[in-house]
Amino acid sequence: MNVINSSIDRVLIDNDGGLSANSSMSNTTTFRAMNMAINFLSLAIVFITMISLGCTMEISKIKAHILKPKGVAIALLAQFFIMPLSAFCLAKVLQMDPIKAVTVLICGCCPGGTLSNIFSLIVKGDMNLSIIMTTCSTFAALGLMPLLLCILCQGFPGLQKAVPYVGIVTTLLCTLLACTIGILINHYKPKYSRIVKKTGLWILLISSITLFILSAYVVKDVLWMIVMADVLTAAALMPLIGFTLGYVLSVICKLSPQCSRTVSMETGFQNIQLCTAILKVAFPPQVIGPMFLFPLIYVAFQCSEAFLMALCFTSYRTLKPPAGDKDTNKYADAKQEEEKKQLKQNQQWSAEEDYSRDEE
Repeated sequence: MNVINSSIDRVLIDNDGGLSANSSMSNTTTFRAMNMAINFLSLAIVFITMISLGCTMEISKIKAHILKPKGVAIALLAQFFIMPLSAFCLAKVLQMDPIKAVTVLICGCCPGGTLSNIFSLIVKGDMNLSIIMTTCSTFAALGLMPLLLCILCQGFPGLQKAVPYVGIVTTLLCTLLACTIGILINHYKPKYSRIVKKTGLWILLISSITLFILSAYVVKDVLWMIVMADVLTAAALMPLIGFTLGYVLSVICKLSPQCSRTVSMETGFQNIQLCTAILKVAFPPQVIGPMFLFPLIYVAFQCSEAFLMALCFTSYRTLKPPAGDKDTNKYADAKQEEEKKQLKQNQQWSAEEDYSRDEE
């Protein structure tokens, strides 16, 4: 932790972004109390989110996708290859300093988020695949996320030994525990699943608003650091790259259009609750500064871009019916024509039989 303090603090000071003694982030009793409250709320939000996600899962559906893992495997490849590589390339091209680079990398290496399930529903995707993919990527992140960060951080001076892997793994374990609890509730007490999801939604809403207010107050003096051009560019391009390449990869692997749209949503959406918790809990506030708010900017861009894509998809379906509908109509017309021919032939046979009886 001393390594990351010295390497990143030096960048902050060089950029004239050091925290002054009069700053709202100075080391005071009030700040320490607010920081503990923000840490607690961050963990509470990710815990509640993952319990709610687990309550949407059914063990039978998990087994079905495990037996036929093609869609899940492609989605995992997209999630843990496209997004981390995109984050690395953007951080390099934009020449980000270490604190910004590590923030973007952590966001890029996070598993899929729960918002992907909502937008998969909007674009008529495969909901079973979407929920399974979000859950599988969460469990896979326990091993893949530290591994990817270890590899990618080698490309940035000062970050080779600076990432707090213990804090990241601890946060991931809490996430997996919460998801497992939700799955068990849905399996053994399914009647309570709906209550847990509704209650969790209200607690999540109140906690998120409180977290936003406290965070804004704590970092108000250095908030300008989060709205810089390189940060906004990375937040805007990452989800767009994920949506596009996720869909392209699915088409190359010959998944159905419905599954391709699902993989696209799963790739572009990151678990911003988990990302925020990692940035806030694993890093000291003097080090991470206002960059723990980066996931909020990312989610604003990813939702806006996904909404535009969903709007375009809906407009396309309205103007041009899916190919499947055309095929169904053709089949129905052909069947109707066949029935008419059969009826005409039956009538002809009946007339011939009547004529034969009359002659007899």
